Amino acid sequence: MNKPLPKRPFLLRAMHQWITECGHTPHVIVDAARDGIEVPRAYVKDGKIVLNLSEGATQRLRLGNNEIEFDARFAGVIHHVRFPVSAVLGVYARETGEGMVFSEQDLGPPPDPPQTEEGGSRRPQLKVVK
Repeated sequence: MNKPLPKRPFLLRAMHQWITECGHTPHVIVDAARDGIEVPRAYVKDGKIVLNLSEGATQRLRLGNNEIEFDARFAGVIHHVRFPVSAVLGVYARETGEGMVFSEQDLGPPPDPPQTEEGGSRRPQLKVVK
């Protein structure tokens, strides 16, 4: 049996594509306190940084399964930006605010199903995500 893949990189790429095709500007909110973050620290506020991932704002954008990487100008100075996908807290369209907030469950395989008193698995339950 194959190990389940984390959902976050796939959801992030899908939301990025949807926002872009709608003619809007994709932004991500990144937890700048995590390890492995390369962002201009002058733009970090309250431990987070908001980054514009539009085609016009980035060069060599790579939305990988493990990390996101690109070059961008901040106050006219080019910076190389790199951070793990696990540090992305959410993605949204600047113009409308529509987007997605990620949970820790989006980072990896779901936990083992809870066991019933008889030792069998319970049915999976869905939850509403807004």
